[in-house]
Amino acid sequence: MSCKKLFVLFFKIVFGLFGLGAMIILIPNIIIRKNADGKLFTVEDVKPAPVAIVFGAGLYRDGSPMPVLKERIETAVALYEEGKVEKLLMTGDNRFEYYDEPTAMYEYAIELGVPEEDIVRDFAGRRTYDSCVRAKAIFGVNEAILVTQEFHIARAIYLCEAEEIEVQGVPSTGRVFRTESEMSWKFREVFARIVAFWDVHFIAPNVVLGDEEFIFPTQ
Repeated sequence: MSCKKLFVLFFKIVFGLFGLGAMIILIPNIIIRKNADGKLFTVEDVKPAPVAIVFGAGLYRDGSPMPVLKERIETAVALYEEGKVEKLLMTGDNRFEYYDEPTAMYEYAIELGVPEEDIVRDFAGRRTYDSCVRAKAIFGVNEAILVTQEFHIARAIYLCEAEEIEVQGVPSTGRVFRTESEMSWKFREVFARIVAFWDVHFIAPNVVLGDEEFIFPTQ
């Protein structure tokens, strides 16, 4: 084969791989973002649901919630105060000593005035995927309002709907974050949506389960 033909073949392979990579990135992102259309609301406009699912988002070294997590909790508390939900399901990571997202979320919500009996903690919500699976399988959630930032909420909706939970999303607002932080979160989310898509349709990874702890005892 001549050098010219090898050169052409090389570029066909390169461009073919580039196109395949673009499809792998774009298709899950388009599907997940499009799926959220018409499902995002404000605290005032969202329809009432039995429970709000609040997703963990990081703690400081002293165990207190970081600002991005505080914003989620504050939005969930606003939903509770508006009578839009009866319970708050705080789901987060608790795998490591001195790192307990659900309890930090629980304590901050109590500080903001929510009665402790109306807050449920999920200690094995290690990822958004895990949180949605456990919401259905462990806590018996069939309908919920999801609370997280706008950059994350489309993925949360997609994953919870995959577990046959009827959901609405309320993006948390009220705090101003650095532009660099917001861009970093959005960039990370591009790849997180790819993982979510594969988890739902191809992998179905194992999730830590356990005994049922239905939020509403009549279930």
